[in-house]
Amino acid sequence: MEIKKRIDLLDWDTIANDMNDKGYAHISNILTGDECDELVSQYNDISLYRKTINMERYRFGLGEYKYYQYPLPALIQELRQNVYPGLASIANNWMRVLNIDKIFPDNLAQLLELCHSQGQNKPTPLILKYGKGGYNTLHQDLYGDVYFPMQLVLFLNEPGTDYKGGEFVLIEQRPRAQSKAMVLNPKKGDMLLFTTNYRPVKGSKGYYRVNIKHGVSELKDGKRHTLGIIFHDAG
Repeated sequence: MEIKKRIDLLDWDTIANDMNDKGYAHISNILTGDECDELVSQYNDISLYRKTINMERYRFGLGEYKYYQYPLPALIQELRQNVYPGLASIANNWMRVLNIDKIFPDNLAQLLELCHSQGQNKPTPLILKYGKGGYNTLHQDLYGDVYFPMQLVLFLNEPGTDYKGGEFVLIEQRPRAQSKAMVLNPKKGDMLLFTTNYRPVKGSKGYYRVNIKHGVSELKDGKRHTLGIIFHDAG
């Protein structure tokens, strides 16, 4: 089944509820095993990437990631293009309840036009690779003044088989409260949608922002690859 059809069949009402309630939504089996393996096998194809980042050098963690260049591989372009509209509807509702004067376009092309008008024209989808001892510090992927408040990650290896440890971690920071950790371990081919920097939470006096950062816990063994798709471009 084509990736667009898989995305069209998703239960977006449930996804919206999960994003609203938790700041993330876990969807199983978006990619096939063969699709995951192909993305991993392309890791050393230098023609696909515009930049390689050594995470230790920048104190981002321990591991490596590579930003794809345009044109994106067809599978990544289809994922980015077809997941965006469902998330845009959720994002615009977040802006409304938080009284933020911002409306995100209905389609990805229009969002990228907005990015490019602000000098943000570098593609942000990336593939990440971790080995034993690897980890990613808590962070937010903003990249410029124009940013979309949600992103996704696809898991390309099987936890417990290909690697141990390496859980995906979200940290929620509520005002005047201790931080909450959410530790997730999706399977190969699964997709995780999550907030880039904050989500709305309803309080006694209306909605307020809750900040969220994400990272990866230390790998105990093996290798772990993930595909990250950020919808806005970078400056």
